[in-house]
Amino acid sequence: MIDIQTISAEQTLAIRQQVLWPQHDQAFCRVTEDELGEHYGAYLDGKLIMVASLFVTQTSIRLRKFACLPEHQGKGYGSYMLNYLVEQQKGRPLTTFWFDARCGAIKFYLGLGFLVTSESFDKHGVAYVKMAKNLK
Repeated sequence: MIDIQTISAEQTLAIRQQVLWPQHDQAFCRVTEDELGEHYGAYLDGKLIMVASLFVTQTSIRLRKFACLPEHQGKGYGSYMLNYLVEQQKGRPLTTFWFDARCGAIKFYLGLGFLVTSESFDKHGVAYVKMAKNLK
């Protein structure tokens, strides 16, 4: 299986750009709050194949820039990592784990127990919805 480790915000950029916004440069893939986030990488045979960033606010935690290299998608790695990240929040005073999901990925997240909590909206020409799961 994959090995999940904490990584730096800088280490997330290449995969963020390649998977999420290949038409833009890496600078476009930065998040203003990156320096405040918790960043995770999934390694397979020593190679970084997936990244995720978490941002804590009062009682919730937000997932941003969750991306897996295309050749490793559909193999269960994303489910494993997302379940791992949710489990890591136990014991923290947080009630909600949430994110903006691309509409094309809704089925994946529904299968992991997340619910759609908004109407669809546009970000840079891509349709998204908010999704969340209660942690309590």
